[in-house]
Amino acid sequence: MKVLLTRPEGRNQDMIEQLEKRQVAHMVTPLLAVEATHQAVPSHFFDVNNLIFISTNAVKFTAEKLQYQFPLSCRYFAVGQATTDALKCFNLNVFTAPEESQDSEGLLSLPQLQNVNKQSFIICRGSGGRETIAEELQQRGATVCYWDVYQRTAPQFHEQPIYQQWTAFGIDTIVVTSGEILTNLIALIPKELFAWLHSCHIIVPSNRVELQANALGLHRVTNANGANTQAVLAALGLSA
Repeated sequence: MKVLLTRPEGRNQDMIEQLEKRQVAHMVTPLLAVEATHQAVPSHFFDVNNLIFISTNAVKFTAEKLQYQFPLSCRYFAVGQATTDALKCFNLNVFTAPEESQDSEGLLSLPQLQNVNKQSFIICRGSGGRETIAEELQQRGATVCYWDVYQRTAPQFHEQPIYQQWTAFGIDTIVVTSGEILTNLIALIPKELFAWLHSCHIIVPSNRVELQANALGLHRVTNANGANTQAVLAALGLSA
């Protein structure tokens, strides 16, 4: 097994350490870059009942915009364990999507989100995505708005076509931790290498991304039910 790690710059270190520990060959090619938006703090941010964080980047960029002063009078929710851990660094009590379903649907299954009529929510996220959470909470009677604290961009590669490096290295397993990364991966691959891509084992973090991969013709797909290191290792058959 030779693994390609594709998370944004600086987000692959835990997996690198675990793969090196297990002597698994790997490459790192970030297929997503993130940067702060210019959106200001919502006027009602410190009066909201609930804050939902979609990713660790949402925590990072929110913290920077707030100058690390999080409100203490609201409830905090996180889609995945890594996002939960990021929030807990600020000594916040966090409700987390269940381990077996660390995605939008898992979060919405939490008992704390069943009776939310007339409650207010702000979803801290990157630009676009995760509409399912807002739509369902609104159907349950909540008031929901977004704060887009970062935006995603596709990295530019100026060397030889990056996919040539992957095939030369013998990559046969690709860890894809978001739908945006999957989209950028597909955009990089020329048609003559689709057979190679289809032969690769693709690790995805959720049902949503699994369906997206299947729709693109990828069928050697394993849903890790989370993007954290332990979930990915288990999907790779490498858990301790």
